[in-house]
Amino acid sequence: MPRYVIERNVPGAGRLSEKDLFSFAQKSCTMLDALVGQVQWVESFVTENKVYCIYQSPNKAMLMQHASTSGLPANRIEEISVVINPVTAEKQ
Repeated sequence: MPRYVIERNVPGAGRLSEKDLFSFAQKSCTMLDALVGQVQWVESFVTENKVYCIYQSPNKAMLMQHASTSGLPANRIEEISVVINPVTAEKQ
């Protein structure tokens, strides 16, 4: 299944409390349950003013539906083409 990066503009994200992060995660999980296994949240990275989320989904439209229904912003959604890491530099 394709993987995507979702960029969410969330002012002050890096200062969110544990309770706020729990609520953020609950919103996503509640909507994921409604999509009956078609979309999977892999992980998210919280920065000062943004949250970057990795999801698996059959298509971008389902992620846009997830965002609008859960009330979470999805300012940019990009399909991941290739994943590289330090091991990539060792292959030749």
